[in-house]
Amino acid sequence: MELARLRDHLLETGYTIDGVRDRLGDVAASALSREELVPALRATADGDPLGTLIRLWWLGVPVAAERVPAVVRECGLVSADGGGGGMVRADVHLQPWETGGYVVSDRKVRPGDPALRPGHVVGAGGASANLAQLVSRRPVQRALDLGTGCGVQVLHLAGRAEEITATDVNPRAVELARLSWELSGVTGVDARTGSMFEPVEDELFDLVVSNPPFVISPGGRLTYRETGGDGDAFCRDLVRQAPRHLAPGGQAHFLANWLHVEGEDWRDRVGGWLAGTGCDAWVVERDVQDPAEYVELWLRDAAEQGTPGYAEHYDRWLTWFDEQKVEAVGFGWISMRNSGTLDPVVRLERLTHQVALPVGDYVDDVLDAVATAHRVEDLGAARLRTAEGLLDERIGLPGAEDPMRIVLRQTVGLRRSREVGTVEAALAGVCDGDLALGPLLNVIAELVGDGQVLQADALRPLIAEGYFLL
Repeated sequence: MELARLRDHLLETGYTIDGVRDRLGDVAASALSREELVPALRATADGDPLGTLIRLWWLGVPVAAERVPAVVRECGLVSADGGGGGMVRADVHLQPWETGGYVVSDRKVRPGDPALRPGHVVGAGGASANLAQLVSRRPVQRALDLGTGCGVQVLHLAGRAEEITATDVNPRAVELARLSWELSGVTGVDARTGSMFEPVEDELFDLVVSNPPFVISPGGRLTYRETGGDGDAFCRDLVRQAPRHLAPGGQAHFLANWLHVEGEDWRDRVGGWLAGTGCDAWVVERDVQDPAEYVELWLRDAAEQGTPGYAEHYDRWLTWFDEQKVEAVGFGWISMRNSGTLDPVVRLERLTHQVALPVGDYVDDVLDAVATAHRVEDLGAARLRTAEGLLDERIGLPGAEDPMRIVLRQTVGLRRSREVGTVEAALAGVCDGDLALGPLLNVIAELVGDGQVLQADALRPLIAEGYFLL
């Protein structure tokens, strides 16, 4: 009941994503996204109700008790500040989220604060948003949020899944996740404590999502981000175990890190994780960092910059990478689908350019295209259609009769581009699903008249990448 009253107060005061952004203004909001507090502190110095909530919950600084309404003081999430002077401090970090709900986590640790506790529950951030953007939007019966943390993925699954199970190895994470769900008005979540798939042994789900502890480090001190396992073995095991918990047609979507090891292509490494799973899969590498960049990122994440042990920790981590012959670390996503086939297909690619969001709006189409291009036996009899929003760009010298290059460019979805020949370009201009591909290619070859003869099977890569649809 107290949390319901608190939620009403937060909404009435305007403590929402838009409300906070408008109250802070562009400069302070932008600085806050970089974890710089001074502009936000200046912007909320007036002591108005919304500014007080921002200082208390988001900035994590003490505020005068007389400015805090009873509904906030009595919710059990704030306490008297140890410094005295009639000030109160939030015991947790409470932030509005893009779903319209709220996320409760442990207080943020910033440079100069005490070191993170091993069981620290981190709040929602960029990785949380990335996973939410990736997950299929199709309605499902049963969904599993593996490693729920502060519970943010459940806020996105609510309304799309009839039954939601959420697990975490950290009991405090489950405790704070329940607060997130209650404050957000999400009910009926089956929360369980345990590692990996242990809490759901022998159960099947239509959808599995996970923002796992993917950080690759020589130790596993911080539960929310690392396990201390053998390199990227945790993400490997997650991928290999997931199929046993997918119902027919079920999907799994994970964020992951993987190693780029000397003498090995990352595609072979991650592709090996998927071998034998029996699932169609789509793996995308979105970013690559060299070992030093990677270590610096995660030392900043733990607010270790400027601490006495920073240099030693940095050196130990790099030494461990050297011993593993690590050249870089890749970050991306893995989507799997239990297609029930004995001939699963896996596509691994690097996409570093901006794609249309949310990917979840069309991830089913991507998986369909990859499978179709691989499985259709008689492609010559297929009736193809040109994908929506496809552009034909011709590049050449001014006045030249023929272009030097022809590029097909997608303006929607993954926004891929590919250089093609005159036959593929001509096909993109005329195929509308009326004629079979084989006869259509013969007609185009005669019209082009340059001796090019394109076999139907040569179109499989363009189908897999979504330029042509069946």
